[in-house]
Amino acid sequence: MGGINSMQSQEIPLHDIKGLVEIHEYSLYYLSALVIVVLILLFGLLYLLYKFLQNRKKFNLRKENLMLLHKINFRDAKKAAYEITQLTSIFKDDTLRHERAYKLLVENLESYKYKKEVSEFSNESKHLLENFLGLIDV
Repeated sequence: MGGINSMQSQEIPLHDIKGLVEIHEYSLYYLSALVIVVLILLFGLLYLLYKFLQNRKKFNLRKENLMLLHKINFRDAKKAAYEITQLTSIFKDDTLRHERAYKLLVENLESYKYKKEVSEFSNESKHLLENFLGLIDV
């Protein structure tokens, strides 16, 4: 029996080995946050693309009226005067300058309306229309 006690006393104590230490691992949280941010950005981009495509298909009355104003046939002055009055009315409330130019234009066009026979469009009328069209931003 003496041999067992003597073995225990001959063991070398281990001073360099420490106990287990818990290591905090956050890579799963970082990965989850990254995936969430990427998904939010992806859904945001898809939403913006959807809105862009929707707006592209939407009918724009201002653009349509402007296009029709550029295509007006001045040969029939009476019809042209009515068309110009109707098509330009959408732009008259944009600014004070638009309102003034619209009033001048409509006053000038009155001479072509409400009559059975009218003369051809004057250069002054065409010039007033061109000035008004120059003010329009669509």
